[in-house]
Amino acid sequence: MHIAELKRKSIESRKKILKYIYNAKAGHTGGSLSIVDILNVLYNDVMNISPENFNSKNKDVFIQSKGHSVEALYVVLADKGFFPEEDLLSLCQYNSPYIGHPTKSIPGIEQNTGGLGHGLPICAGAALAAKKDNSDAKVFTILGDGEMAEGSNWEAMMFASHYKLDNLCAILDYNKLQITASNADVMGLEPIDKKLEAFGWAVTHVDGHDLDELSKTLNSLPLENGKPSFIIAHTTKGKGVSYMENVLKWHHGVPTEEQYNLAIAELDLQLQELETVLK
Repeated sequence: MHIAELKRKSIESRKKILKYIYNAKAGHTGGSLSIVDILNVLYNDVMNISPENFNSKNKDVFIQSKGHSVEALYVVLADKGFFPEEDLLSLCQYNSPYIGHPTKSIPGIEQNTGGLGHGLPICAGAALAAKKDNSDAKVFTILGDGEMAEGSNWEAMMFASHYKLDNLCAILDYNKLQITASNADVMGLEPIDKKLEAFGWAVTHVDGHDLDELSKTLNSLPLENGKPSFIIAHTTKGKGVSYMENVLKWHHGVPTEEQYNLAIAELDLQLQELETVLK
């Protein structure tokens, strides 16, 4: 997909994320806004996943380990045609299957996630299974940076390196804020790249909001033959809405009517500016 169309989709997706969170009066706003560019590129420019091939062994696999930012995933899956977008009006409502974490009851979702530290271990197993099946499938996951404190991730990294799972790619949503404070204050990660390399992974840094850079990097995997790939995506919590960016309370904040209208106006202006550039 052309980068300009990806940019348009990202802005439109941010509007939808805010719409459904505002309607539900619940959701993880900041993290959904920080990962939506990554999801957009994965589903529209990289992965071989569609409603038609979802049950095929040869399709790619995506598991969102950072399950609490499910609103972004729901919006992208709806856009891909896995379910009608209007279903999301029931987000977090009584008896709705569209709850605040991914579940397999939703078309397009591989595994239940939300208990942090589960996605990467499942993906490592899926990548090994694909190798044993001689499948061309690639396996992807998005991890939260606060989630990296979970020991299960590091066990999975040793496993993936040992079995040379170069069909596996983990992407870190490195927005540097978690629910209570900054990563540096809660559980520092640096030097994250050196730690990952010591565990046998090929590692690179990208701007997690540069769609062209994301596309080129994700379409050039593996980063190194014989090694799993780890992409450290530097992102901004609340990306796209000025008053939300890098503000801790928007981890799971819900905008008021005034704040919602202001955010939509900002995103509409971004769409207008994009159209002007493209003319």
